Amino acid sequence: MTIAAPRTGPARLHLSENAHGASPLALLAARKALDPAAVYPDPARSAPAKAVAARLGVGEQQVAVANGSDELVLLSALALGDRDRPGVTTAGTFPGYRVCLTAVGRRCEEIPLDDGRVDADAVAAAMERAGIVYLCHPHNPSGAVLDRGRMDLLVERAAVTGTPLVVDEAYLEFAPAGTPQLRDYLGSGAPLLSLRTFSKAYGLAALRLGYAVGSAELVARLHEVQGTMPFSANAVAQAAAVAALADRDHLDEVRRQNSLQRAWFRSELARRGRRSLPSATNFVAVAVSDSAVAERLLAQDHDILVRDAGRFGFAGHLRVSLGPAKDLVRLMDALDLIDPVR
Repeated sequence: MTIAAPRTGPARLHLSENAHGASPLALLAARKALDPAAVYPDPARSAPAKAVAARLGVGEQQVAVANGSDELVLLSALALGDRDRPGVTTAGTFPGYRVCLTAVGRRCEEIPLDDGRVDADAVAAAMERAGIVYLCHPHNPSGAVLDRGRMDLLVERAAVTGTPLVVDEAYLEFAPAGTPQLRDYLGSGAPLLSLRTFSKAYGLAALRLGYAVGSAELVARLHEVQGTMPFSANAVAQAAAVAALADRDHLDEVRRQNSLQRAWFRSELARRGRRSLPSATNFVAVAVSDSAVAERLLAQDHDILVRDAGRFGFAGHLRVSLGPAKDLVRLMDALDLIDPVR
């Protein structure tokens, strides 16, 4: 597999897009789904729900399909947990959890990170007072993962307190084999919900489709609220997702190429004396002296787009997508000019 042909314009290293592109089978299915364009999509999202359930070995009643995992964050903020108690997430992470909680009138408490990682002990302690908990795993923007013991702790506390634990696993497909995932715990009886997306490893970001997998009770509540927008998942996205799930060879190759690219990029950064954080995703957090200034100068003077992780509350790092090697070399050369390592 070669990296997909780049678009014209700036180097896009800011949105964690899949540089390898979508499965050709998924793109073919998407084109075919355009033919009955005058027909509404299936409001039950039956085909992708069945495909996800079969792939993950869960019941269809445990799956909710939506317009990207962003919609699922909003639905869960609307439908799940005790609204009189604060929603809990971590500081220095994807801001969508806080944004959705506050948008629906819920309080949000942010637990500080522990050296760029989720502080599982602090989050577990907070579950006693929380109405719902959101975690990002692998973490965005640091790329870190939890070990099995810490995930065990969080699930156990969710079971004891009854607090819904929502884990955003958008980048899980890129993580090494054996990385803990919420699916492993669905038989525990704890109130658990995993959020996944077709935007990252499956390369379908433009089509907007995600899914939740969890306890049937929580998923049923999501479906109740989702009834207010029955056609949010379009027919093209639904068809492409089913085909993408079936093309396991493509996903395996994306994972393999991403792992190689990640190792090469971090090695090259280290050779230049620049620090980066270990990552289990398709991006790397690169240390710089001033991340806001670096983001601005890279875009303004070098036509390179990256994400200032300070926007997430994780200042001092740039989140850099694993794009084409030539773009990553351009980035490293530009950083050597605007933020030389001392």
